Amino acid sequence: MRPLLRRFLPALCSAAARALPARRAVPMALRSAEGAERAGGDARSAVGAAPELDGLENVQQKKIFKEKKEKAQQREEPCAADSIDCLMAEMPFVDTDIEDECTMNATSELSIKKKRKKTTGREIDEGMERKKKKNKQYQPNYFISLPITNPKITGDIQAVQDAIIQKDQRLSKAMVRSGSLHVTMLVMHLSSEEEISIAVGALSDSKVFVDDLLKGKRVDLSFQGIDHFRNQVGFVNLAENEHTTLLKEIAETMKKIFQEKGIMAGEERAFKPHLTFMKLSKSTELRKEVKKIDSSLYEDFKNHYFGDEILHRFDLCSMLKKKQPNGYYYCESSIVFGEKQAAEPDDAELVSLSKRLVENAVLKAVQQYLEETQNKSRQTDGSPAKTEEAASGSKNESDKDNSK
Repeated sequence: MRPLLRRFLPALCSAAARALPARRAVPMALRSAEGAERAGGDARSAVGAAPELDGLENVQQKKIFKEKKEKAQQREEPCAADSIDCLMAEMPFVDTDIEDECTMNATSELSIKKKRKKTTGREIDEGMERKKKKNKQYQPNYFISLPITNPKITGDIQAVQDAIIQKDQRLSKAMVRSGSLHVTMLVMHLSSEEEISIAVGALSDSKVFVDDLLKGKRVDLSFQGIDHFRNQVGFVNLAENEHTTLLKEIAETMKKIFQEKGIMAGEERAFKPHLTFMKLSKSTELRKEVKKIDSSLYEDFKNHYFGDEILHRFDLCSMLKKKQPNGYYYCESSIVFGEKQAAEPDDAELVSLSKRLVENAVLKAVQQYLEETQNKSRQTDGSPAKTEEAASGSKNESDKDNSK
């Protein structure tokens, strides 16, 4: 406190000192006259009373006069302008050391800054961990699938995959099985069975809106040409036409329906329908070996026409649950619409039906063959034919004995 007061008080004291001479001029003159009169009066009284007063009384009077004079001087003459200590003595908190206070505050601020620096890295790490947990919590684990069932499309994609693998065997781990080929309409995160049931209901509700958009029209999705996403994913393009535009409207409608049900569905980026046939993310080991897919590997198929898929079904599929034996995803629910629900089987259904018929025929033939072989074995071991031969042999022997 003292150093701070020493800094500001000199200016105040100098201003007060300049005002003091004017104040002192008149009183000092009056005090001189009063002093002279007092001296004269004292002299006269001293002369007149000399015989009566003794030396002790004179000493006491002088002492009293001296004390009065000192008190008058203290009242009339304050501290000098340069006497800062005198003025500071009258200030409050004079014993407080402001330097110590400021030093303590500065030390505490420095310690707080150091603590902040120490914890800054930890706060960043905790923030990253919270972000990762949040991303993991809302990472998609379900999707709406448009399955690809046209044998021409799946067969041509298989040909492309084989051609790529011949050039780079490592990419065999990146290929999507023909049974899993689909177009993703919508992705979402479902964290409980309750949310799954809500999503099933949302898919069922969307059927009415999809039928209203289709209005009985047949939607032919034409697949032509190959493209990629940052050389990490290879896919077949959908040709841009009115059918593709209608498919985008359906995807947007379904997204709104799911979100109204409280399902975190959809992505921020615009919907781009595509048919993925290879991706590096299928294998972590592969991503260490191959950083990018060389587009020259599928150069010969870059503008290839793969075929058309008739839109007829949407499935709610799980990304994590075990796939079906044919390679397709685990399906929670489906909606069927358009021409395919009118009992007209498509090519894929005809192929599967013919396979089942062939398998049944083969099984019947095998069963018939087994039955025939079993019958033959019975005949050789103890069949009626063998007993007849034994009977005829015994009869001949008896006839010979009779003749003898």
